[in-house]
Amino acid sequence: METTRKILQSDCSFGGVSPLMLPFPYPPLKVQEQNQFYVNLLTVDYCGSVSELTAITQYIQGESCMCCEHCAQARTLIGIAMAEMIHLQKLGEMIMLLGGQIDYAVPTRSGKSQMWTPAYIEFESKLPAILSANIEAEKAAINQYEQHMKMIEDSCINAVLARIVQDEEYHIMLLRMM
Repeated sequence: METTRKILQSDCSFGGVSPLMLPFPYPPLKVQEQNQFYVNLLTVDYCGSVSELTAITQYIQGESCMCCEHCAQARTLIGIAMAEMIHLQKLGEMIMLLGGQIDYAVPTRSGKSQMWTPAYIEFESKLPAILSANIEAEKAAINQYEQHMKMIEDSCINAVLARIVQDEEYHIMLLRMM
């Protein structure tokens, strides 16, 4: 008696997927001077609860849940995650220019550091909930960037953050279209 096994596989192919971002360049990565306060703000954007690291991980988790049934949407999430990786890289470079370090920990008011954790991710598994969670996360990121730009008196840093905000707004538009 022969048992027939069914092979399950995803038909999604991510070859040729590019970062989904607006088609114009980022300002040069430079800072006016080293500044620990700015390091702390950008570290929150880098690896805090609302951060590029959280966004990347949440997009990848959502893509994994969608890849078997919603390939086109999964490809879009991968493209957005790739753009978020570029944002993460730019923030990391500015943190280093400002005299900081990358250790995936955000300084807290108590003086201790809070390490990045997957608890920051909205673990959704169905398309509407995944899209909604990511729209809300993008809105929160925009709000946080805008707050940080008001606190940072360095036009070079703020120009990069404003350019990142434009990509986040573009991501909201893409997610709403899905």
